[in-house]
Amino acid sequence: MSKVHLISLGCPKNQVDSEQLLAKLAARNIHYASDPEEADVIVINTCGFIEAAKKESIDEILKAVRLKAGGRKKLLVYGCLAKRYGEELKKEIPEIDALWGVAEEDAIIEYCSSRIPKTKGRTTLTIRRGSPDRFHDTHYAYLKIAEGCDRGCTYCAIPDIRGRYRSINPDEILSAAEGHIREGMRELIVVAQDITAYGRDLQGYDLSRLLTDLAALPGDFWIRLLYLYPTAVNDRLLETIASQEKICNYIDMPLQHTEKNILKLMGRAGSRTLFEKIIKRIREIIPDVALRSTVIVGFPQESENDFENMLAFAEKIQFDRLGAFTFSREDGTPAALLKGQIPKKIKQSRYNRLMAMQAGISLAKNKALVGKSFRALVDEAEEGIAIARIYSQAPEIDGVVIIKDSTIARGDFISVLIDKASDYDLEGSVLR
Repeated sequence: MSKVHLISLGCPKNQVDSEQLLAKLAARNIHYASDPEEADVIVINTCGFIEAAKKESIDEILKAVRLKAGGRKKLLVYGCLAKRYGEELKKEIPEIDALWGVAEEDAIIEYCSSRIPKTKGRTTLTIRRGSPDRFHDTHYAYLKIAEGCDRGCTYCAIPDIRGRYRSINPDEILSAAEGHIREGMRELIVVAQDITAYGRDLQGYDLSRLLTDLAALPGDFWIRLLYLYPTAVNDRLLETIASQEKICNYIDMPLQHTEKNILKLMGRAGSRTLFEKIIKRIREIIPDVALRSTVIVGFPQESENDFENMLAFAEKIQFDRLGAFTFSREDGTPAALLKGQIPKKIKQSRYNRLMAMQAGISLAKNKALVGKSFRALVDEAEEGIAIARIYSQAPEIDGVVIIKDSTIARGDFISVLIDKASDYDLEGSVLR
């Protein structure tokens, strides 16, 4: 029996691409192996967003090269890294049998269909993400609603890799959502490079309408939103979130910086004053909102004063969650050519200071939850220990609730009382 193993790296949007590829391969009666040793073909969906992601993709390709050494395995590479550096990859790693960029799943399917003997029967589909020992076996699913981006941030290569912004047809999105619900998914995570831009290329249909239609689907599930462009957040969207019980009161709104001079160099809209007004409005309309953001430290020409102002802003706002990246100088981006590049040591120091401050905020926020009860979704449950999440905890990026209980199962919605708090995780007990 011929088998295919797939490794999906990078962001949730890549995850969706990988799942769609596997579904299309399944329709061609091509089978899959969770163990790459058993596979005849290894497919790697690469990420090329920042330097660390590129290194991870290269490492996975080289591991696959070692696996195919002396045998008959095929090694197929596609996705963002292959799009950006296809010629270099072909030259440096000739063991790669075929390369494709993004949105070329049909070509991969034709390649596999013509070179892999078909067999009858079925096997379980398993996608390996990130860590070599981690498998995507959850009760949440990513729902991609658009492709590409028009924002033109100077540090980002996504428009070059994935093209202009294109909203996915709402009927297609709703159909995918219904499929996930039938499969037992309890959380649908709406993703795109910028979900607030959804519908700008459609006739009279925007994100608020899509969310209302998603929330109207039958079933017991959550809807979570990722990646809202801050200056595109409006009252209509916030009121939709607040009024729909299925939509988590959770907003992931990457600011990237707070200082107007740095934002201008980044090619982004906004200012510290405007961000304060937006966040105030969010908290007025959704009082119990969990607000997450990300920022970039060490962007070219970022002065110590610029960083201190951003630090002070974060301390004032008290984000529930705050992530940070040190600036990555990416080939082909305008930001890579800017004067005033910041030394690595200074970037790391600023990152450490920001995250140390946020750890204190996170601890205080978590301690304020002790004694309160929440609805929670159980992600894992074995040997008397369950890992669950409340509405303010997105999978893979936020903390979790640890529960000592042997009576609950994966995929359950439960009521949990928060008993103890640490910087990022919580401990709780089930309320009967």
